[in-house]
Amino acid sequence: MDNQYENMLKSKMSEASYQKLTALKNPKLIEFVGFFAEHCEPASIYVCDDSETDTQYVRDQALAKGEEQVLAHSQQTIHWDGYGDQGRDKNGTRFMVYKENLESMKALNSIEYEEGYAEIMSISKGIMKGKDAVVQFFSEGPTESPFTIPCIQFTDSWYVAHSEFILYRSAYSHFMKMKDSEKGDFFRFIHSAGVLDANNCTKNLDKRRIYMDTQNNIVYSMNNQYAGNSIGLKKHSMRLAINKSGKEGWLCEHMFVMAAVDNEKKRKTYFCGAYPSACGKTSTAMIPGEKIVGDDIAYFRNINGEFRAVNVEFGMFGIIQDVNSKDDPLIFENLMKNQEIIFSNVLMGPDRKPYWLGMGVEAPTEGRNHFGDWKKGATDSKGKEVSLAHGNARYTMRLDYLANIDKEGFEAKNGVMVEGILYGGRDSDTTVPVEESPSWKDGILLKAATLESETTSATLGAEGVRTPSPMANMDFVSYPLGQYTINNINFGEGVKKTPKIFSNNYFMRNPEGKFMTSKLAKKVWLHWAEGRIHGEYETYETPTGKIPQYQDLKALFKKHLNEDFSEADYVYLFTFRCGKWIEKLERTKAFYIKVDPNTPKELFAYWDAAIEKIRMAKDTFGDQIKPGSFKG
Repeated sequence: MDNQYENMLKSKMSEASYQKLTALKNPKLIEFVGFFAEHCEPASIYVCDDSETDTQYVRDQALAKGEEQVLAHSQQTIHWDGYGDQGRDKNGTRFMVYKENLESMKALNSIEYEEGYAEIMSISKGIMKGKDAVVQFFSEGPTESPFTIPCIQFTDSWYVAHSEFILYRSAYSHFMKMKDSEKGDFFRFIHSAGVLDANNCTKNLDKRRIYMDTQNNIVYSMNNQYAGNSIGLKKHSMRLAINKSGKEGWLCEHMFVMAAVDNEKKRKTYFCGAYPSACGKTSTAMIPGEKIVGDDIAYFRNINGEFRAVNVEFGMFGIIQDVNSKDDPLIFENLMKNQEIIFSNVLMGPDRKPYWLGMGVEAPTEGRNHFGDWKKGATDSKGKEVSLAHGNARYTMRLDYLANIDKEGFEAKNGVMVEGILYGGRDSDTTVPVEESPSWKDGILLKAATLESETTSATLGAEGVRTPSPMANMDFVSYPLGQYTINNINFGEGVKKTPKIFSNNYFMRNPEGKFMTSKLAKKVWLHWAEGRIHGEYETYETPTGKIPQYQDLKALFKKHLNEDFSEADYVYLFTFRCGKWIEKLERTKAFYIKVDPNTPKELFAYWDAAIEKIRMAKDTFGDQIKPGSFKG
């Protein structure tokens, strides 16, 4: 034990907590806890192990300190974040980068290391005074597996601590079993909600900072409570893992892991999928009749030549707006049960039940929400009407509550073997609903790197604007985008059986502006892809891949949805639009140049060749190439 911190830690910990910490015999871990105990000055520190006793203590403290309140269902609680702290703080989230690397990282919202360190140390000095803190041990991925990344969280928010016990696998026992050579290799997170106001919400939002040190695998998160800013193991850890994977030859991706199930053929095929926000990611992972492993973050490793994946998390931190019994029956059913769930930034009605936007039930006209005491028609300080719940309101829930959990894949230490990758964007007039890539490299450069999300006038006031989102991961990529793209190519080409890559677009509109298919059609696109993986279905060629033939989709619509699918709709949906695709590729090139001027030239050479191929197709077959007309 380092005498530098021994007496100080003993003064802030019970004998039981102190013994739990020192029993790990990990000098780097004790240095981390000791340094921030001295620097942030909490009144006390509670150290958790994997026991239900400690988990219950954290739950109780979240209630006792007013960070959560019990709802009508006794196991459900509600938490509110303060106004202005209800979404990810992109401006306040920065990478602390050594001077020699600053130029290559400047497009990724970086700050010079010494400047960032001085600022965050100043902000965090004494930030926990008078508050009780907690130390927890977790694992990214299953414990004691090739995927495991051990993590330690030090926070003064018991809501954050409670959330993490739901969202991640407790790993005190894993830390106990770590060999001496492994004891320095873990992620560290230090968080403080800072000074709280009368509503127990963060007060000093002007000093909100989330600073990431990927060189030393530590994240400093100060003056915030919203889980996307405060929960270290989620997107903060993801940024550290992306950087670590880039150095070590594996991948961390913003992807679900799920299985398409064909009961007639008694087979289960694992897919992973990346979709920008509001492009169908969660709804694809939760398609009725299929199996889910995870909904948000996946690690990929080459294990004995196989492309294998794990869900990093144990729970879900999901957007609750528009979750209702019709569109998301499996999730909605669980939200109605008396089981451990944290609702955040929704309305607590007079009946102490939670209500949110798009819930599909009649809501009360008064109650308490993120605004405080609320009545319909209430306005904020700027005169804007406050809705009953926030648009980014969330639920925090264990994944294994879901009836469609794939228990085998969820607990597999070596992950699941992935056979298909889905990349889905949102546009109204370019990308077909499902298309198979000719090869892994083509898939990364034509499907993943070109991902975009199209805005709608109803939500953002500028209809048709395409926001680039390569791999649906731009908010979290923590080293230059060009090299990250190359690493994706190299990893997939380095396994014995490379998964097939498919693109998705659920948002094609007809000339009148109406969506061409229902939300349920994604089940058809998934099962066509599943069939292709197993050598079923003939295809038509396009300049960018392979598309379904009409008779196969007609049969799949009837089988899975009991719907008729017209040939006219098929032709419109699967027509290849040359001009639109050229524009899309040019936007991709421009975005890569902007974000990473040092993107390898071979990527631009590939896209230029693809553009030329499409131009030649346009000259031969016309701007709009109907299915079956293209001959490559």
